[in-house]
Amino acid sequence: MDGSFLMIFSLVLVLALGTIAPQIEAARAFFVFGDSLVDNGNNNYLATSARADSPPYGIDYPSHRPTGRFSNGLNIPDIISEQIGSESTLPYLSPELQGEKLLIGANFASAGVGILNDTGIQFLNIIRITKQLEYFQQYQTRVSGLIGAEETQRLVNSALVLITLGGNDFVNNYYLVPFSARSRQFSLPDYVTYLISEYRKVLVRLFELGSRRVLVTGTGPMGCVPAELAQRSRAGECAVDLQRAAALFNPQLTRMIGELNSELGAQVFIAANTMRMHMDFISNPQAYGFVTSQIACCGQGPYNGIGLCTPLSNLCPNRDIYAFWDAFHPSERANRIIAQQILTGSSNYMSPMNLSAIMALDANT
Repeated sequence: MDGSFLMIFSLVLVLALGTIAPQIEAARAFFVFGDSLVDNGNNNYLATSARADSPPYGIDYPSHRPTGRFSNGLNIPDIISEQIGSESTLPYLSPELQGEKLLIGANFASAGVGILNDTGIQFLNIIRITKQLEYFQQYQTRVSGLIGAEETQRLVNSALVLITLGGNDFVNNYYLVPFSARSRQFSLPDYVTYLISEYRKVLVRLFELGSRRVLVTGTGPMGCVPAELAQRSRAGECAVDLQRAAALFNPQLTRMIGELNSELGAQVFIAANTMRMHMDFISNPQAYGFVTSQIACCGQGPYNGIGLCTPLSNLCPNRDIYAFWDAFHPSERANRIIAQQILTGSSNYMSPMNLSAIMALDANT
């Protein structure tokens, strides 16, 4: 009697575990590289001015405290983590990133960085992209100590990766000051060509380190952010030079990604047209429930676009009706619109496929 009960109980347990296991496997690891649009706190651990560790940053985050995210609440990686059924990745420099938490993935991003190592030099101590990739290699060594080299390779190969670079190479390098070193070295078209060739090396290195599904975002409409409107706009029109830079950079990035995928014989890199995603609500904010896409929620001066967002800044009472949180960064609600397009957007937004298609494809392999 007891024996047959144990057999039935064991069978039920096996069946139950069988239904649970796919849900566990569905939460794939997630790795994030890039700049302040995706940094979730690494710069808190660095001696740098590029940080978001004081109020009112984080005012709408679950803890209502600043976390190092350049947002009133969640940023794009947080929302993508939600979409893939995982908890948010921790900053790589966080002392909490130990043991089982390593298996969720890691965020290596650092506010102020660009494709080029001379971008963001005014921020002093930031994790340049070459160093972010070194940390990714170090991460894999750490995880190998936990689960072995073979399982680590499987975890990395099956992971989702997000990389966001390029904006700072214009805003905090080429156009940072009149007659900047890079603007004297390159015409704008030649600078864009150079950036794309350097970005290609970064993506190839990601592939060499085991990445097989990489979301690559273009730059947003850099000339339309409140900081640039405050400095360069007479009547609220987007800054022409920065818009021209984005218009040159983004199509070349998409083309380079397509060529790289052809060479690799696989759809490793996915181009996200974040320029178009942003322009949807910048050109018609009311259609998306925003009262403005020009004035930042937090800041001071024209368009609240001068200086940093601090406890002394103007602060809007309802962040959900502002497209921009601070002088450069979208609000959480705008981030959700962008992340939704990454998840389900048409070929106008995602090339060669969106994140939903990636997840469906990978679930069957």
